Amino acid sequence: MDDQLALRIQLFREGGQVTPEVVDFVAAELTALEAEGRLVTEATAGMLTSHLMMAIGRLLNGEPIEQFLTDDQVAAELADHPEAVARAHAVAARAERELGAALPASEVNFLGMHLAVLARQSPPAPAS
Repeated sequence: MDDQLALRIQLFREGGQVTPEVVDFVAAELTALEAEGRLVTEATAGMLTSHLMMAIGRLLNGEPIEQFLTDDQVAAELADHPEAVARAHAVAARAERELGAALPASEVNFLGMHLAVLARQSPPAPAS
């Protein structure tokens, strides 16, 4: 993780927009992606970081998350990225289990899009 992404996370932590538990959860997800060989930087994961922080924060605050008109389009685009879809569902399951935040399908789809972009920008290293 580069300094700029670490700063983004620190600003969320200090800004009080989300709880420390949400910040810790998102930081752990980013660390896991990095451990898998993904390039996790401000440029590659900044939007993912903010989106996940804010979505989980809204859910935990009882704020509604609206379905998007583009849900079908996003789901169609994700058809070629089954690993990103699986990862998005796994992250959503952990968010529900660990934080009590049940991400709706539209948020899981957008999380999948962020993960697909991240995967495209930093394919994992070949197995040795």
